[in-house]
Amino acid sequence: MIAGPAQLLLSALLHASWNALLKRERDPRWAVTGVVAAGLLFAAAAALLFPGAGFPTRAGLAWTVAAGLFEGLYFLTLAGALARASYGAVYAIARGGAMALVWPAAALLLAEPVTARGAGGAALVALGVVLVAWAGRQHASPGGLLLSAASAGAIAGYHLCYDRALVNGAARAPLFAVALLVALPLTWLAARLRGGGAAPGRGEVLRWLAAGALLTGSFLLFLGGLAESGAGPALTLRNTSVVFAQAIAAALGEPVPRRQLGGALLVVAGAALLAAG
Repeated sequence: MIAGPAQLLLSALLHASWNALLKRERDPRWAVTGVVAAGLLFAAAAALLFPGAGFPTRAGLAWTVAAGLFEGLYFLTLAGALARASYGAVYAIARGGAMALVWPAAALLLAEPVTARGAGGAALVALGVVLVAWAGRQHASPGGLLLSAASAGAIAGYHLCYDRALVNGAARAPLFAVALLVALPLTWLAARLRGGGAAPGRGEVLRWLAAGALLTGSFLLFLGGLAESGAGPALTLRNTSVVFAQAIAAALGEPVPRRQLGGALLVVAGAALLAAG
């Protein structure tokens, strides 16, 4: 069995990869519904492969529904940001911003300990996010940067809800399947209100399936690490994906300014301090 930290690092790589696939779509705001639907299929299959009590408590199910609402908001803001800004900037702002939000929230709401080292790490993360946003402004509209920040808030929300659902006995695969089931109508409704798009071709459907498989694999690994590590450390290790994202952005042909790369490295340095703190 893969250890918790290794699960989180592999989850980080898979997560950066499915976000990159979404960025490559003609209109991420429409494609995200297909990706979420594909992810739901894979999550439901995983739940069937590992039968058992998915939600032994009502509290676990309630936290799962709350996580699904935050997931829906995350998918919508992520897709909107990717349509308006570079992948590298969106990813670093969303993931780093979520980390800066989760640590104080985990301390206030979940009574997780705060240390001087942890506070210093959070400050580094915040500085890194500011540098990334400043560097990425040339390749993003103001709306893209704001949506990236909103995505950070949604990520923080679902991380805390997932943590509470696991504490209340929810099983990983059913937990993620129900959360996606709650999120899917939100993404579909947003696409319909925008007017939708043309019927997807075979190539698009295959890409959505690939992204959905990466999405589900990433989250099942993440939830395994979260159950072992707690909300703060789990989010920290998961957000090493910020570095993976900068490498993927360069591979996609996006400009990666030095300040953006430096900001991403500060996010990871702050994550390391947070994990050690």
